[in-house]
Amino acid sequence: MRRLILLFFCYCLTLGISAQTAKEEIFENIHLSAANHYAYPDPDFKKTPPPSGYKPFYLSHYARHGSRYRVNPNDYKEPLRILCEAEKDEALTELGKKTLNLIDSLARMAEDRYGELTLLGARQHRGIAKRMYENFPEVFQGVVAVDARSTVVIRCILSMMAECLQLQSMNPKLQIKNDASYYDMYYMNNEDDYFRKQRKTDEVLAAKQAFRKEHLHPERLMKSLFNSQDYVKWKVDADKLMSYLFELAVIMQNHDTDIELYSLFTKEECYDMWLLNNANWYIDYGPSPLTKGKMPYLEANLLENILNTADTCIVKKENNVTLRFGHESCVLPLACLLELGDCAYQTTDLNSLAEVWRNYKIFPMACNIQFVFYRKKGSDDILVKVLLNSMLRIPVCMHNVEEDQIFRPAAWNAFGMDKEGADYRACTTYGPIYK
Repeated sequence: MRRLILLFFCYCLTLGISAQTAKEEIFENIHLSAANHYAYPDPDFKKTPPPSGYKPFYLSHYARHGSRYRVNPNDYKEPLRILCEAEKDEALTELGKKTLNLIDSLARMAEDRYGELTLLGARQHRGIAKRMYENFPEVFQGVVAVDARSTVVIRCILSMMAECLQLQSMNPKLQIKNDASYYDMYYMNNEDDYFRKQRKTDEVLAAKQAFRKEHLHPERLMKSLFNSQDYVKWKVDADKLMSYLFELAVIMQNHDTDIELYSLFTKEECYDMWLLNNANWYIDYGPSPLTKGKMPYLEANLLENILNTADTCIVKKENNVTLRFGHESCVLPLACLLELGDCAYQTTDLNSLAEVWRNYKIFPMACNIQFVFYRKKGSDDILVKVLLNSMLRIPVCMHNVEEDQIFRPAAWNAFGMDKEGADYRACTTYGPIYK
């Protein structure tokens, strides 16, 4: 009987080294505050060999499109309108005038490109394809069938083409098939009225509003941009303007430009803005009890497709590759459904959420989940390695691994007598083997 065994590795760090808090991480790298607009970082990890005799034969992935422009034209036009009107009313400070000029430049740069892939976005996917090929060369050797599918959104299609062209350049013999059809949208980018309603309950809206009131403080920023606070009081929605400006600040890391707006904000403000974003994504697409822990099941169809396709490829003798390209709103709930790392963490306390659950680790631009399948000649066992953004994020609940096949270092004793709970706590502390 063929058995699927989920590979489990843990990265043992020197004892005594404590993990950084989200605040410390963001203060050290302010770009992390961009959350889902964080530009895909080049992974820095050490590849580890599989068990003796096992070789990869099938790779399956779902990837988000790469870096892009903002999707909504109003994200550019509204802050520009507000600042232009204030300039006519002679209500801007010198910093306000400088900010107006920068927003005008950004609006012109983005005109008629809303939501489109940037040059950086294409490079990200070429890099991902190159690393996949180099990390798992056995999968891509010879005449290998590559089935690549995208949602019907142009930035996803272009991301797909960037990866496929890179792979083709590394092995011209690859038989690559590309497709982007509404036929596949039921699993490639599914939405459902049930899940939409869960996000709009009175309890959810009240929780979001209370958290927003606690962490959104535009007063200092408004004083730096406007010379009259009476003007701000009567003519400016300060909360909205701060949000617009922050969203433009975070998106700029996805462009090849020196224009920056982060200097408008203090690090504390950036952290607060990220907290709001983190909580919103957790509630709307994560395992939050506020939405009954149901949101990850948005990707039930996608997971079914991944498993069914894998089952078909496993029975074949040839190597195969399946590539899918879509959106972060699919990657996030899929990661939670798979319980990768801390993705399935549940809490009702939004103020403590960031201690464990940090969205920038899950879904930057070009985020991806890779399933790498291994087999050994003469064995029916199939080993599966799951990578989130090229780093190992195996769920640590090892219900499908025999107890005598699990090695726990002595350091695990410090995390309690309950073995499953100790696994979770140890992996939260030490992190993955790919780092």
